[in-house]
Amino acid sequence: MRMNIKQFFLSLTVICAFGAYAEPVDIQIQLINSDQSAVTDGVVELIPQFEYDGAGSNKSPDVAQKNRTFVPFVSAVEVGTEVHFPNYDKTRHHVYSFSKAKQFELKLYVGRPDSGIVFDKTGIVALGCNIHDYMQAYVYISESPFVQVSNKEGVTDFQELPQGKYQLNVWHPWQKSEQSARDIVISGTEPQNHSMTLTIPVEKREKPSPPNNKWQNLFEENAKEL
Repeated sequence: MRMNIKQFFLSLTVICAFGAYAEPVDIQIQLINSDQSAVTDGVVELIPQFEYDGAGSNKSPDVAQKNRTFVPFVSAVEVGTEVHFPNYDKTRHHVYSFSKAKQFELKLYVGRPDSGIVFDKTGIVALGCNIHDYMQAYVYISESPFVQVSNKEGVTDFQELPQGKYQLNVWHPWQKSEQSARDIVISGTEPQNHSMTLTIPVEKREKPSPPNNKWQNLFEENAKEL
């Protein structure tokens, strides 16, 4: 059976389409400080520089209050994500943010509020507590679904990442200077791109923790009665 010209080009288009399909790849990106130590709580963001219509995450993560601290210290979510702020302490907390990306407050409460906060603008949100000034945390709101926070080893692990060109951004609340964006190409034919190490100079600090003094404890005991 002979094919006409229209049928031939249609078949060729289908063959090329399947031939051009690229399997997604996994990539690990590690953040290290200037002294080669691992950078924990750093954000790695990969913004596709190609048309991407994949669905984002449907998860609604928690930023909890435990032992008078925010957990986790740094969170990273895609824009439009609803974040919940459960309070697992007996002491009431008053969570707020004056950040441009999101201004809100959850007045004195314990337990889990009925609804979370939707972060509908990209940017960085600094969290605080009106009752405990030392309590601090950050939420990084990304335009991309491909955004993660580095673990204790400074590693982020992206699974099944579509191949193509990305804008790579890194951020840390204690970075010494603003980090420049860079372009990278993720390709299944270049294994060296499946593991990267990036240096981000970060100040050495301790995460916020509750002070251990009798006046603070007395204040918190009184706050329970409010």
